[in-house]
Amino acid sequence: MSLHVCIARLGSPGRTLVSDLELEVPAGEVLSLMGPSGCGKSSVLAAIAGTLETVAEGQSALDFEGQVMLDGQDMTRWPTARRGIGLIFQDDLLFAHMSVGENLLFAVPPGPAASRRARVQQALDEAGLPGYGDRDPATLSGGQRARVALMRALLAKPRALLLDEPFSRLDAALRAQFRAFVFDHIRAAHIPAILVTHDHADIADPRRVVELAHAG
Repeated sequence: MSLHVCIARLGSPGRTLVSDLELEVPAGEVLSLMGPSGCGKSSVLAAIAGTLETVAEGQSALDFEGQVMLDGQDMTRWPTARRGIGLIFQDDLLFAHMSVGENLLFAVPPGPAASRRARVQQALDEAGLPGYGDRDPATLSGGQRARVALMRALLAKPRALLLDEPFSRLDAALRAQFRAFVFDHIRAAHIPAILVTHDHADIADPRRVVELAHAG
Protein backbone atom coordinates (compact mmCIF):
# COMPACT_ATOMS: atom_id res chain seq x y z
CA MET A 1 0.00 0.00 0.00
CA SER A 2 1.54 3.31 -1.07
CA LEU A 3 0.50 6.93 -0.64
CA HIS A 4 0.77 9.31 -3.57
CA VAL A 5 0.00 13.01 -3.16
CA CYS A 6 0.08 15.63 -5.90
CA ILE A 7 -0.56 19.23 -4.85
CA ALA A 8 -1.02 21.68 -7.71
CA ARG A 9 -1.93 24.45 -5.28
CA LEU A 10 -2.76 24.75 -1.59
CA GLY A 11 -3.61 28.11 -0.07
CA SER A 12 -6.11 30.88 0.49
CA PRO A 13 -7.54 33.03 -2.32
CA GLY A 14 -4.85 35.65 -1.78
CA ARG A 15 -1.88 33.51 -0.85
CA THR A 16 -0.34 30.25 -2.06
CA LEU A 17 1.19 28.11 0.68
CA VAL A 18 2.29 25.10 -1.38
CA SER A 19 2.37 24.47 -5.12
CA ASP A 20 3.76 21.89 -7.53
CA LEU A 21 4.47 19.35 -4.78
CA GLU A 22 4.47 15.59 -5.32
CA LEU A 23 4.96 13.03 -2.54
CA GLU A 24 5.33 9.27 -2.91
CA VAL A 25 5.52 7.08 0.21
CA PRO A 26 5.75 3.27 -0.05
CA ALA A 27 4.24 0.98 2.57
CA GLY A 28 6.27 0.74 5.76
CA GLU A 29 8.29 3.88 4.96
CA VAL A 30 8.37 7.32 6.60
CA LEU A 31 8.72 10.48 4.52
CA SER A 32 9.96 13.48 6.52
CA LEU A 33 8.40 16.83 5.60
CA MET A 34 10.50 19.77 6.75
CA GLY A 35 10.64 23.53 6.37
CA PRO A 36 10.27 26.82 8.29
CA SER A 37 7.22 27.62 10.40
CA GLY A 38 4.30 28.82 8.33
CA CYS A 39 5.41 27.15 5.09
CA GLY A 40 2.36 24.87 4.99
CA LYS A 41 3.60 21.55 6.41
CA SER A 42 0.60 20.98 8.68
CA SER A 43 -1.74 22.17 5.92
CA VAL A 44 -0.31 19.48 3.62
CA LEU A 45 -1.21 16.86 6.24
CA ALA A 46 -4.70 18.35 6.54
CA ALA A 47 -5.16 18.15 2.78
CA ILE A 48 -4.16 14.48 2.82
CA ALA A 49 -6.42 13.68 5.77
CA GLY A 50 -9.34 15.64 4.35
CA THR A 51 -9.51 18.00 7.33
CA LEU A 52 -8.78 21.29 5.57
CA GLU A 53 -12.09 22.73 6.77
CA THR A 54 -10.52 22.88 10.25
CA VAL A 55 -7.41 24.74 9.04
CA ALA A 56 -7.49 28.43 8.21
CA GLU A 57 -4.92 30.87 6.92
CA GLY A 58 -5.89 34.14 8.60
CA GLN A 59 -9.63 34.42 8.06
CA SER A 60 -9.75 32.55 4.75
CA ALA A 61 -10.37 28.83 4.38
CA LEU A 62 -7.67 26.92 2.50
CA ASP A 63 -8.34 25.55 -0.97
CA PHE A 64 -6.75 22.37 -2.30
CA GLU A 65 -6.12 21.62 -5.95
CA GLY A 66 -4.58 18.22 -6.48
CA GLN A 67 -4.98 14.53 -5.86
CA VAL A 68 -4.57 12.11 -2.95
CA MET A 69 -4.13 8.45 -3.89
CA LEU A 70 -3.82 5.56 -1.43
CA ASP A 71 -3.23 2.04 -2.69
CA GLY A 72 -4.31 3.15 -6.14
CA GLN A 73 -7.60 4.65 -4.92
CA ASP A 74 -8.35 8.32 -5.51
CA MET A 75 -9.45 9.70 -2.12
CA THR A 76 -9.38 13.37 -3.11
CA ARG A 77 -13.12 13.85 -2.65
CA TRP A 78 -13.66 11.28 0.10
CA PRO A 79 -14.78 12.48 3.55
CA THR A 80 -12.21 12.22 6.34
CA ALA A 81 -13.84 9.21 8.05
CA ARG A 82 -13.75 7.14 4.87
CA ARG A 83 -10.05 7.72 4.17
CA GLY A 84 -8.87 5.64 7.14
CA ILE A 85 -5.82 7.82 7.83
CA GLY A 86 -4.41 8.01 11.35
CA LEU A 87 -3.26 11.31 12.83
CA ILE A 88 -0.82 11.94 15.67
CA PHE A 89 -0.01 15.46 16.91
CA GLN A 90 2.30 17.21 19.37
CA ASP A 91 -0.37 16.79 22.05
CA ASP A 92 -1.46 13.21 22.71
CA LEU A 93 -5.16 14.20 22.87
CA LEU A 94 -6.10 11.29 25.16
CA PHE A 95 -9.64 11.47 26.52
CA ALA A 96 -9.36 12.72 30.10
CA HIS A 97 -12.68 11.16 31.16
CA MET A 98 -11.58 7.67 30.06
CA SER A 99 -9.05 5.26 31.51
CA VAL A 100 -6.01 4.25 29.47
CA GLY A 101 -7.74 1.03 28.46
CA GLU A 102 -10.93 2.83 27.51
CA ASN A 103 -8.93 5.24 25.36
CA LEU A 104 -7.48 2.30 23.48
CA LEU A 105 -10.78 0.42 23.26
CA PHE A 106 -12.38 3.49 21.70
CA ALA A 107 -10.22 2.98 18.60
CA VAL A 108 -10.79 -0.77 18.17
CA PRO A 109 -13.23 -1.53 15.32
CA PRO A 110 -16.55 -3.19 16.26
CA GLY A 111 -16.47 -6.91 16.94
CA PRO A 112 -16.73 -9.51 19.74
CA ALA A 113 -16.10 -7.89 23.12
CA ALA A 114 -13.50 -10.46 24.17
CA SER A 115 -11.55 -10.00 20.95
CA ARG A 116 -11.60 -6.22 21.31
CA ARG A 117 -10.37 -6.41 24.92
CA ALA A 118 -7.61 -8.80 23.85
CA ARG A 119 -6.42 -6.27 21.27
CA VAL A 120 -6.25 -3.60 23.98
CA GLN A 121 -4.19 -5.87 26.23
CA GLN A 122 -1.85 -6.68 23.36
CA ALA A 123 -1.41 -2.96 22.64
CA LEU A 124 -0.58 -2.27 26.30
CA ASP A 125 2.00 -5.06 26.24
CA GLU A 126 3.57 -3.73 23.04
CA ALA A 127 3.73 -0.26 24.57
CA GLY A 128 5.49 -1.63 27.64
CA LEU A 129 2.48 -0.73 29.79
CA PRO A 130 0.98 -4.07 30.94
CA GLY A 131 -1.50 -3.57 33.77
CA TYR A 132 -2.02 0.12 32.95
CA GLY A 133 -5.51 -0.31 31.50
CA ASP A 134 -7.31 1.08 34.55
CA ARG A 135 -4.94 4.01 35.02
CA ASP A 136 -6.00 7.61 34.62
CA PRO A 137 -4.11 9.12 31.63
CA ALA A 138 -3.23 12.10 33.84
CA THR A 139 -1.04 9.81 35.99
CA LEU A 140 1.18 8.79 33.06
CA SER A 141 4.46 10.37 32.06
CA GLY A 142 4.81 12.23 28.79
CA GLY A 143 6.52 9.28 27.14
CA GLN A 144 3.86 6.85 28.36
CA ARG A 145 1.05 9.08 27.10
CA ALA A 146 2.77 9.36 23.72
CA ARG A 147 2.97 5.56 23.46
CA VAL A 148 -0.72 5.20 24.32
CA ALA A 149 -1.62 7.79 21.69
CA LEU A 150 0.34 5.90 19.03
CA MET A 151 -1.19 2.54 19.97
CA ARG A 152 -4.66 4.09 19.90
CA ALA A 153 -4.01 5.35 16.37
CA LEU A 154 -2.73 1.94 15.24
CA LEU A 155 -5.62 0.02 16.84
CA ALA A 156 -7.95 1.74 14.39
CA LYS A 157 -6.00 -0.06 11.63
CA PRO A 158 -5.21 3.06 9.57
CA ARG A 159 -4.25 2.72 5.93
CA ALA A 160 -1.66 5.48 6.38
CA LEU A 161 -0.31 7.55 9.27
CA LEU A 162 0.35 11.30 9.47
CA LEU A 163 2.52 12.63 12.30
CA ASP A 164 2.67 16.36 13.08
CA GLU A 165 5.75 16.93 15.27
CA PRO A 166 4.80 14.14 17.71
CA PHE A 167 8.26 14.10 19.35
CA SER A 168 8.67 17.82 19.99
CA ARG A 169 7.39 17.87 23.58
CA LEU A 170 9.68 15.03 24.75
CA ASP A 171 13.16 15.44 26.21
CA ALA A 172 16.12 14.16 24.19
CA ALA A 173 16.29 10.67 25.73
CA LEU A 174 12.55 10.04 25.50
CA ARG A 175 12.46 11.55 22.02
CA ALA A 176 14.97 9.04 20.65
CA GLN A 177 13.25 6.14 22.38
CA PHE A 178 9.75 7.06 21.22
CA ARG A 179 10.96 7.85 17.70
CA ALA A 180 12.36 4.32 17.37
CA PHE A 181 9.13 2.93 18.83
CA VAL A 182 7.03 4.78 16.25
CA PHE A 183 9.18 3.84 13.26
CA ASP A 184 9.26 0.17 14.31
CA HIS A 185 5.45 0.07 14.49
CA ILE A 186 5.06 1.78 11.12
CA ARG A 187 7.28 -0.86 9.53
CA ALA A 188 5.43 -3.66 11.33
CA ALA A 189 2.03 -2.31 10.27
CA HIS A 190 3.38 -1.93 6.70
CA ILE A 191 1.68 1.43 6.15
CA PRO A 192 3.00 4.64 4.58
CA ALA A 193 3.66 7.55 6.92
CA ILE A 194 4.50 11.25 6.64
CA LEU A 195 6.28 12.97 9.50
CA VAL A 196 6.36 16.75 9.92
CA THR A 197 9.39 17.81 11.93
CA HIS A 198 11.92 20.62 12.39
CA ASP A 199 14.60 18.28 13.79
CA HIS A 200 16.94 16.48 11.39
CA ALA A 201 17.47 13.81 14.08
CA ASP A 202 13.86 12.74 13.48
CA ILE A 203 14.49 11.76 9.86
CA ALA A 204 13.78 8.06 9.38
CA ASP A 205 15.40 7.80 5.95
CA PRO A 206 17.62 10.55 4.45
CA ARG A 207 16.45 9.45 0.99
CA ARG A 208 12.87 10.36 1.88
CA VAL A 209 12.99 14.01 2.91
CA VAL A 210 11.05 16.89 1.35
CA GLU A 211 11.91 20.48 2.25
CA LEU A 212 9.19 23.12 1.83
CA ALA A 213 10.24 26.71 1.23
CA HIS A 214 8.77 29.85 2.80
CA ALA A 215 5.21 30.44 1.70
CA GLY A 216 4.82 32.96 -1.07
